Amino acid sequence: MRVKDVMTKKVLNILPQASVGEALDAMVRSHLSGLPVIDETGSLVGIVSEGDFLRRGEIGTQKARPSWFADFFLPGKAAEAYARTHGRRVDEIMSVDVATIGENAGLEEAVALMEKRRIKRLPVMAGGKVVGIITRGDFVRTLSLLVRQPYEQELVSDAEIKRGIDGELRAQKWAPAASIGITVKDGIVSLHGVLTDERERNAIRVIAENVDGVIKVHDHMTWIGTYPGTALLSAEDEAKRRST
Repeated sequence: MRVKDVMTKKVLNILPQASVGEALDAMVRSHLSGLPVIDETGSLVGIVSEGDFLRRGEIGTQKARPSWFADFFLPGKAAEAYARTHGRRVDEIMSVDVATIGENAGLEEAVALMEKRRIKRLPVMAGGKVVGIITRGDFVRTLSLLVRQPYEQELVSDAEIKRGIDGELRAQKWAPAASIGITVKDGIVSLHGVLTDERERNAIRVIAENVDGVIKVHDHMTWIGTYPGTALLSAEDEAKRRST
């Protein structure tokens, strides 16, 4: 999938000369955590987000006043900090180093850029103009659609399910495929066998859950420790043991 397939196409933006109050009103009204700043020519000149409002004089969260040393030897830095915490216009507080992405870029590229820059949104560009915006929420929305199994999905036989789980187990070098037993009845999977590392439990269960046709997974695997007599049942089997 590409960025243009999941991005939000209707982009709410704001002018650089707009007031801070107008930006805040727009963000609160639209339940947005950030706005691209676009000038009269349609060019992206910055972005304003929640982070730009964390340090403000009105709520007393601005950083402590710089020392006389900073005032004297780093006047530019001190002035910049003052403008950002007291600015009244968007162009006085916005971030100008804006990370963007092309509409034809892959989703992996978008995720990598968001993680690298530690940001929540990316303006999407085409022909030098903003044509959309992709946010973490867009990924969540798309994923929610993809993980749902349609009711009209064709039935998968128990034998096909077992082959699918077994095949994926053998494809993963970390998985103790030879020590795991798999039984399937009416789409319900039961996993048996011995684990040498407790961290394998969740991953093996995830493998089973992701095979088409699986309705439910029962974990009956046992972890055997390196010391004699140390063993750990699954949460399901431990609960059953305690109830008997």
